[in-house]
Order: sequence, then structure tokens, then C-alpha cells
Amino acid sequence: MEQAHIPSGSAHAHDHHGHSHSHTIALKSVNTAFIIGIVLNLGFVVVEAIAGLIIHSLSLLSDAGHNLADVAGLGLALFAFRMLKVKSNASYTYGYKKTTVLVALLNGGILLVSIGAILYESVQRLITPEPLPGKTISIVAAVGILINGLTALLFFRGKENDLNLKGAFLHLMADAVVSAALVVGGIVIYFTSWYWIDPLLGITVAMAIVYSTWKLLRDSLRLSLDGVPKGIDLRRVKAEVENIKGVQDFHHIHIWALSTQENALTGHVVLEQKIGIAEQEKIKGEIRHLLLHAGIQHATLETETETMACESIAHQ
Repeated sequence: MEQAHIPSGSAHAHDHHGHSHSHTIALKSVNTAFIIGIVLNLGFVVVEAIAGLIIHSLSLLSDAGHNLADVAGLGLALFAFRMLKVKSNASYTYGYKKTTVLVALLNGGILLVSIGAILYESVQRLITPEPLPGKTISIVAAVGILINGLTALLFFRGKENDLNLKGAFLHLMADAVVSAALVVGGIVIYFTSWYWIDPLLGITVAMAIVYSTWKLLRDSLRLSLDGVPKGIDLRRVKAEVENIKGVQDFHHIHIWALSTQENALTGHVVLEQKIGIAEQEKIKGEIRHLLLHAGIQHATLETETETMACESIAHQ
């Protein structure tokens, strides 16, 4: 049986097909985006926390805690992206690419913990509201809209190609929306003295985090368990490979994520008995092209003939 390794979206593969199938993101631009995001948001966390402590605003303190979790998440994601550059070795043959998946999962867990804390404090304050300066809340929150909005734009281009970048974008946009809600809440408190608005907004913050975090947590858990990455249909991949002339069957298929940017596949390809070596290479090229289009950058294929097919075929 012959094994063929399909290279990951290399320059050669791109030139051969005349266009790019790779969604790999430039690490330099990603590093810059994360560093800017971390610095801006950390500065805002300090301002928001100080203001929240001075005026005893639960909504500001809750949002500061959430933003701090986001800063930690951005730092972890930056670390994970840098681990992508570490070369593979005898102990870690794929390098440390999986770090990006584990970090996405960890970020989801951190945000869930922050949700519990925010909900607890908000309910307590809802029972016993405290007088608050609405004007100060609105001013601080307005700064948050600007910082979160600008930072989110740094991740806009890469959000469709990587789970960590998508998570960063969603969380920062959710922060901007929450800050907008706090501005409105501050104005309402200023004109009406309805102080119960503050803890209610704290609960709103928690709900916004749940909404933006659930999908990230679900997708990262799926990848950490080596599930088939979202956007890849195993049945469709199988059917399309089997539709290639000369291919009798495609089985023992395993598809998983190497990182939040790269996917891998292993499988057995059963070829017609009459297929010669030259024709086999042509078929491999077609499969390579098809898999790259499907978002699978690394694949190892074991070719078989009808008379040499493994036992699994006989039982199908």
C-alpha cells in the first residue's frame, strides 16, 4: 500500500493551482493587533475599575472585570499564536499548534466564571440599590465604546479564518454594545434617580457575555475533542473524493484540527485495479486540490486496489 502525504497550503501548491486555498493569517499583523488590543483595554480596565470603586457602581465594576477577562484572553491568544511558530520535534510532531484550540477553550471557561460573579453581585445590588452618579457612569462607558470598537476593528479581517480572532472580535464588539447600554443607563439614572438600573445593567452585561461566549465555547470544545471542524462536511468530502474517476471507495476517514487555522485528514483511497502509477499520481493531485478547497491543509492518504482493500470494505 502506498502512502501519499499532501503538503499544507505551501507556495508550491498555490502556484500549481493558480490561486490560494490557505487561510493562514500573517502572524506579524496578528501580533500587532493583539498587542494594541491588550494595551488599550488594560488601560481602560484601570480607568473603569477606579471610577467604579469611587462611585460604587456595580455595572462599571462588572464591566471592568469582564474587560480584564478579555485582556487575559487576548494575552493567552497572543501566546497561542506565537506557539504556532515553534517548530515540531520528536516529542511534538505537529509542534504546538493545538495550543490555539486549548486557549480558545480556556477563554470560554474564564468568561463563564466572570458571568457567575457578575450575576451574583447584580442580584444582591438589585435587592438593595445604592445612589449613583449617572453622569460619571455615562462618561466612562462612552470611553469604553470608543476603545472596544476600535480594538474590535483590528480583528475584523481575520475573524472568519480563525477561532481565536473571531472570539476576540465578538467579545470586543459585545463590550462596545454593553458600554453603549451603560451610557444609556447612566443617562436614565441622572434624570430619574432609578438606581436599580445599575444592577439591571450588570445582569445585561452577563447575558451579553453568555451570547457571545456560547458559540466560542462550543466550537473550541469540539476542536479540543478532535471533532470534525465546523464548515467541513465529512460525508460531502467522502462523496466528492469517490466521484473522482478511478476511485472506488474512500473510507477510514478522520478529520481534525491541528490548530484554529489548520486542519488534517487521514483516509484510505481504494482505486480501480487497472489504474497505473502515472494515473495514481493524477488522482492524488485531484484529491489534493479538492481537500484544499474543503479547508483541509494536511492529509495523509493510503491507497489501495480493489483486490487489496482492507477488511472494512468487505463489511460495508
